[in-house]
Amino acid sequence: MIDAEKKPLLLQNDFTIWLEANHPDFEAVRQHLNQFADLVKSPSYIHTYKMSALSLWNAAAMGIRLGEILAFLNECSKWGIPSKIRNQIEIWMNRYGCLRLEVCEENLRLHSLQENILVDLFAYPSLNQHITHWINPNMVEIDPASRGIVKQELIKLGYPVEDCAGYHRGESFHLDLLKTLANGSPFELRPYQWDAVNAFYREDRGESKGSGVLVLPCGAGKTVIGIAIMERLLCATLILTSNVTSVKQWKNELLQKTNISVAQIGEYSGKYKEVCPITIATYQILTHRNTKNELFNHMELFQKRDWGLIIYDEVHLLPAPVFRATADIQATRRLGLTATLIREDGHETDVFSLIGPKRHEVPWKQLEGQGWIAKAICTEVLVRMPALERAHYEAVEPKHKFRIAGENSLKHDMVKMILAKHPWDSILIIGQYLDQLEALSKLIVAPIINGLTPYNERERLYGLFKAGVIKQLIVSKVANFAVDLPDAAVAIQISGSYGSRQEEAQRLGRIMRAKSGDNAAYFYTLVSQDTNEQQFAQKRQLFLIEQGYQYLQLEAELFETEGHMR
Repeated sequence: MIDAEKKPLLLQNDFTIWLEANHPDFEAVRQHLNQFADLVKSPSYIHTYKMSALSLWNAAAMGIRLGEILAFLNECSKWGIPSKIRNQIEIWMNRYGCLRLEVCEENLRLHSLQENILVDLFAYPSLNQHITHWINPNMVEIDPASRGIVKQELIKLGYPVEDCAGYHRGESFHLDLLKTLANGSPFELRPYQWDAVNAFYREDRGESKGSGVLVLPCGAGKTVIGIAIMERLLCATLILTSNVTSVKQWKNELLQKTNISVAQIGEYSGKYKEVCPITIATYQILTHRNTKNELFNHMELFQKRDWGLIIYDEVHLLPAPVFRATADIQATRRLGLTATLIREDGHETDVFSLIGPKRHEVPWKQLEGQGWIAKAICTEVLVRMPALERAHYEAVEPKHKFRIAGENSLKHDMVKMILAKHPWDSILIIGQYLDQLEALSKLIVAPIINGLTPYNERERLYGLFKAGVIKQLIVSKVANFAVDLPDAAVAIQISGSYGSRQEEAQRLGRIMRAKSGDNAAYFYTLVSQDTNEQQFAQKRQLFLIEQGYQYLQLEAELFETEGHMR
């Protein structure tokens, strides 16, 4: 029990929680808090978290009980839990599991554990139209085709649905993970990977729950986890991912680590339209249409086979049309994989209701401590602006300031300084603005990959980088996701997308694969000093700070003298 006068938390009536960063129990308390609250900001001395209905429902979906949360807050909060906060936490937590979708006599029924809630909820026209029959005031029969839409509408009204209606088997397809790879090395899943598989495949009432999201750090092997779930379910699988590079990576992993053949894997992208028992497609091809008023050309892929499982890789990137298609296929098992369950557009509730709740999350620092991913050293370098660029920055309208700060020309000098400190490492330089990247490419004589780079050329450059032939590679946003570059040890972020927490984490993720030797990775983010880029940088860093990372902040003039740098 923590001394009452020295407790680390202060609860506010707006559901924010202040955590003292210099408290001796900070790390342990932060880990508990992360289970049911989201980090909002993190100044030096006080970290601010906020509870929401969704953060508490995700906690409930992972098995965290109301009593555990209240006991933790009581123990760690200076003045206890305000009655308003306690009551609302109880309301939100009790709503998870209150509404359950079940199948009875081949009919889809929504059952309420609380009296008269359904009568009030289904008075809304958006829900009433999906009723086929009232069983009693606490049970209604709905159209099976409306399964996803009803869940979406109910969560908007503050009532999440626990979907226990089960899933159809889908087309059978046998797949086995290999125990020995082609090079003779043994292969088996790591313990935390099996934990993730088992968390998704929850055998409650004798059947798999079959839907939900697994959150693991970049470099933790989410692809292997997806394949292990495919092995357990043994059914035709549609894999949706963010780009063609990721399609190839999934295909290579399947061929290297399972007993299936090339002929059993289909690629469905701009170049290929193959539909096989395992089919890998991009989100871009699914959402392609000739004009904005026409239908999507390839959305019928969801019905091309009797899929038993759909895997949504990088589920936080899911575009709206795929959400709509997913609402229509709720009888198919769905797996979401991501390192950052953050959507800057605020549509996390759609992921929760249509893909499924968060089933399992592995903290980044936990895997770092076990040596499964690299130890990341994060540094924010504050770079002053030349006088003319500063004058231009001060003179323009606010909407133009961020880009001017991002393209600060003195950042090029800082890149050269960092390169000199890491002469033997493989280094990624990542940025937002093509003109900036092209100029840097000429300055340091390094190849560049951007959205206009043909796929074959991208793969050639990635291959040379992996082989160590190229030690420095400049990449645009195309490398934010699903690019496997295991030997990259340093990343330099020269510019970014406003305050995107998701992008910051994904960019760090490019260098998080475990390394030989000191198992260290170095992440530098270059920020123009005394500009709005600093405020956006603070927001960008929130997810990683929530995971336990710290950014050492240095002014460019002091960078050279810091002893921890190489």
